[in-house]
Amino acid sequence: MAALSFISTICLFLFVLVAETSFCLSSKVYVVYMGSRISTDPDEILRQNHQILTDIHEGSIEKAKASHIYSYRHGFRGFAAKLTEEQASELARMPGVVTVFPNLKRKLHTTHSWDFMGLVNDEEMEIPGYSTKNQENVIIGFIDTGIWPEAPSFSDRGMPFVPSRWKGQCQAGEAFNASSCNRKVIGARYYLSGYEAEEDSVTTLTFRSPRDSSGHGSHTASIAAGRYVSNINYNGLAAGGARGGAPMARIAVYKTCWDSGCYDVDLLAAFDDAIKDGVDILSLSLGPDSPQGDYFSDAISMGSFHASTHGILVVSSVGNEGTQGSATNLAPWMITVAASSTDRDLVSEIMLGDGTNCTGESLSVFETNGPRRIISASEANAGYFTPYQSSYCLESSLNSTIAKGKVLVCRHAELSSESKLAKSLIVKEAGGVGMILIDESDKDVAIPFVIPAAIVGAKTGDRILSYINHTRKPTSNILPTKTVLGSRPAPRVAAFSSKGPNTLTPEILKPDITAPGLNILAAWSPAIGKINYNILSGTSMSCPHITGIVALIKAVYPSWSPSAIKSAIMTTATALDKSGRAMKVDPERRRGNPFDYGSGFVSPKRVLNPGIVYDAHPADYKAFLCSIGYDEQSLHLITRDNSTCSHTFPSASDLNYPSITVPNLKDNFSVTRTVTNVGKPSSIYKAIVSSPPGINVTVAPNYLVFNSYGQQITFTVNFKVIAPSKDYVFGHLAWRTEKLRVTSPLVVRVAHSTEGLLR
Repeated sequence: MAALSFISTICLFLFVLVAETSFCLSSKVYVVYMGSRISTDPDEILRQNHQILTDIHEGSIEKAKASHIYSYRHGFRGFAAKLTEEQASELARMPGVVTVFPNLKRKLHTTHSWDFMGLVNDEEMEIPGYSTKNQENVIIGFIDTGIWPEAPSFSDRGMPFVPSRWKGQCQAGEAFNASSCNRKVIGARYYLSGYEAEEDSVTTLTFRSPRDSSGHGSHTASIAAGRYVSNINYNGLAAGGARGGAPMARIAVYKTCWDSGCYDVDLLAAFDDAIKDGVDILSLSLGPDSPQGDYFSDAISMGSFHASTHGILVVSSVGNEGTQGSATNLAPWMITVAASSTDRDLVSEIMLGDGTNCTGESLSVFETNGPRRIISASEANAGYFTPYQSSYCLESSLNSTIAKGKVLVCRHAELSSESKLAKSLIVKEAGGVGMILIDESDKDVAIPFVIPAAIVGAKTGDRILSYINHTRKPTSNILPTKTVLGSRPAPRVAAFSSKGPNTLTPEILKPDITAPGLNILAAWSPAIGKINYNILSGTSMSCPHITGIVALIKAVYPSWSPSAIKSAIMTTATALDKSGRAMKVDPERRRGNPFDYGSGFVSPKRVLNPGIVYDAHPADYKAFLCSIGYDEQSLHLITRDNSTCSHTFPSASDLNYPSITVPNLKDNFSVTRTVTNVGKPSSIYKAIVSSPPGINVTVAPNYLVFNSYGQQITFTVNFKVIAPSKDYVFGHLAWRTEKLRVTSPLVVRVAHSTEGLLR
């Protein structure tokens, strides 16, 4: 009997196995996406999903429940189910279904920017061939809006004790006490004096403490040094895991920025404390308006100068003005970061009544639920507003009788400070059911609109308006936003990213480097919008990407100077996109140049083996100051030592910088550079020059022969005009071995050229 029972069990097992195998062969798992949820009752959404599946399974409730895997009932509506190909096709044709797609196997994803740059180890961000485990001894200071320490990104799970050299503190305040810090967030301070001195009222301040009330500080800190957190998203978009560049590095918080901004006296107090506390790196996703003033009338330039003399590398954002010459944070002793895209876009599809489809940027999870009449907002002008004024969807400018139930096409002025999000609210209040926003600068920044809405560029906007003007009853249907990978060349320099040349010292190229800064998902303060993760764009987001990479380099080479680390990042960058073509610049997709991206897009997998570096020390920066007109008296006031200008440079172009800029070339000019061997003791580098158009560039010596680690060799680069050009021209110098390429941008303008830049 026991044997028969055993055989029966085996047969039953085989029967079940065959049945399950047959089921797997005939069906696959699909995701059925149905846009934003209408019902607020999750149970009702589940019931509706079961009913849809029952219909697909010809009325069988049992089969419907068996095929159902998961319902999306909160941020948006949809479900996952086991379906045959025919059933999936039938569902895709049902009203209310946006799309049906198979559940493809994917690797663990992050906020995607680090994956895009080639770093894929979730927990420790190891770079192949190198150990970065020492990052737990690297301390990053963030001068920003504070931090939300309870966020999972700032967990101290598995982290060792705080480094004994740390001298900072955890300053108590509103909703923040000493226990708010941990082995990850090891210090936190806040600064109010400068703010209170300038603002009429501070009663609206939230959290008089290091706690983050705006989200910006938590976002930037988690990009650079956040722990790995799985299964995060923004309303179902950009789903995956999140991690910072150096997830085991320590965080020290210096809250200097409040509701209206960051004041210089508070910034300088933060620099002062950070230097004393013992940070290794300072990250500042903030800066002055352009044009920037003198280095020592600017708190960030000033504070970073003194930080650099203490061995602290300051990483800063270039700014978000997007125009030529708008770059800020121009000092050569800091690294200045531009913003670029990844290969991930957040797009909403716009379907016009004539069958034309186009896409726009958005974070809206809403849809118009079928075709709706579409009009230009200028047709809905109200009161004393002209049609032109109403086309910009200004407050009270829309006639609700005309706008009701329609999709409105609104405009956004290129230099306008008006909120794009607010425009969607204005349209909604006027009764509009959707909005297409024509952004004249086409900045590719996704916005969480309150109605179905998307941002399009001027060309797409003109096509939509043409359709409206030539159609008796034009309609459009706006679908919810979806995440799309690899649809466009990447990286691209973001339209909003501020550009060179350096208006303060043209001999120093700014920005230095570019990194992801467009639509980045990272930690957030739940005090704003009651969400824990948010998607933001700006050079504020690209800056901490470089900060995280700096921390990894510091972990491997703790004795390297700030300028050596900066050199390693700059000389290993690339000016090509992932397809091997020249990097483009949004919105016009023109070919980029060093005024857009500095040395190029950062290459994290190459930074730990730069081969040679362009090093500089405090004495070099003093000589630089002398070369741009500071006299010894002024220098003494800055350095408070006995420095003199007896060893100044012939020109600011001679600072040992990883890029070379000659902004006033008169026939013939030479600069010198010194490189230090940090690679193989015995190595030979050959100079490969791509001369700027109209300029003959020669290098002497043409070979660098190293015999030992740390050896230094000086070389000269000569520029000679052979065909004068009106504008800046660009080339590069690369030192090559069999395996390494150490590249410096060459930027030249012939003297007396006063016309616009070559773009």
